[in-house]
Amino acid sequence: MSNLRFFTLVVLIVGLLASCGTPTSVPPPAATPQTTPTIPQVAEEPVDAVVTQEPVPFPLSEPGPYYVGKLDLEDASRQGRPVGIRVWYPAVLPEGSTGPKLLAGANRDPDRSGAPYPLIVSSAKVGAIMAPYLVTQGFVWAGVTRIDTYDQINEEMIDQPLDILFALDQVASGLPEELGGIIDTEHAGAIGYSFDGNNALILGGARIDPEHYLAQCPDPEPTTEAILSFTSAFGCGLAGAWDDYAAHAGEGITTSEDGLWQPITDKRIRAVMPLAAEGWWLFGERGLAAVDRPTLMIVATEDGQYPENALIFEHIGTADKAMISFVGPSHMMIYDPEMVARMAHFAVAYFGYHLQGREEMAWYFSQDFVAQHDDLAWGVYEGE
Repeated sequence: MSNLRFFTLVVLIVGLLASCGTPTSVPPPAATPQTTPTIPQVAEEPVDAVVTQEPVPFPLSEPGPYYVGKLDLEDASRQGRPVGIRVWYPAVLPEGSTGPKLLAGANRDPDRSGAPYPLIVSSAKVGAIMAPYLVTQGFVWAGVTRIDTYDQINEEMIDQPLDILFALDQVASGLPEELGGIIDTEHAGAIGYSFDGNNALILGGARIDPEHYLAQCPDPEPTTEAILSFTSAFGCGLAGAWDDYAAHAGEGITTSEDGLWQPITDKRIRAVMPLAAEGWWLFGERGLAAVDRPTLMIVATEDGQYPENALIFEHIGTADKAMISFVGPSHMMIYDPEMVARMAHFAVAYFGYHLQGREEMAWYFSQDFVAQHDDLAWGVYEGE
């Protein structure tokens, strides 16, 4: 699992720039007479389509109608574990202020014109990179601070998704009065990159399979051995202390009739986007078969974890699943603002469809849309 300390750099870059079956083949939205795709907007009243001379390759990477506000909360009531929460929300630009829409401002007044807005949850590290894109298109984003990548699998695998669920509850009930009523927490989505992609998988319903994990140690089966990567945090480090790990998770999670740990999710989470994720060692076939939310995976073909992502995608249980391969980049594509903007485009489209109920968004993450781009592939990339 890659170290994501580089996220800070990307945040600075992003600040300077101006989530029935997943649809695979759908007609494009209505075009202007110049056959230029319109950029969908989110607002209380209809807005004019943005028309350009040439089609925008990833139109939903362009800012929407809202500005971005942010505020920080903290709560230590999750078993004494302090959980910091950063919230990004649609905001009104203060009078006399100027600035790019993707640059968040602290404690701005909320823009209530389209409220309530669906909620996206993740780590704050991923939120710092991608939240402004989605907020300008009519979402609220809650990111948990102080959760980060880990070099070896440990208790964070349990604590991080529990922190995110705790944040969902706190945002639903504990926002300051001035932000009251702006969030639709009944329609939430989870997204994450790398370490946070594991959280998104778990929040989508993936269940830990102790029998599968322990069977890989010390000698992994051929399927597992074939996906080992230097970027992975997974190994047998927990095998010798599994009882301690289970005790940390607690009987409410570890007790079941089928041998799998209980799902760590919430019915309010209705769709998930695991980006460059992993987790085969802990989930296996049975654990991944438990994923029951619509799932869109994105991964780069030169990522060392690509074979594992392909394996995960194959075994995810929901029929409402899709995988988009970015052909050529590596795991570090999160450094690249252009790649971040592309991922944001797909997140706006995906969560717009599943959380905002906007049918026209299906085109923008469909197989037909992907086919228009030579450096994207629908599903698992087999090479030329």
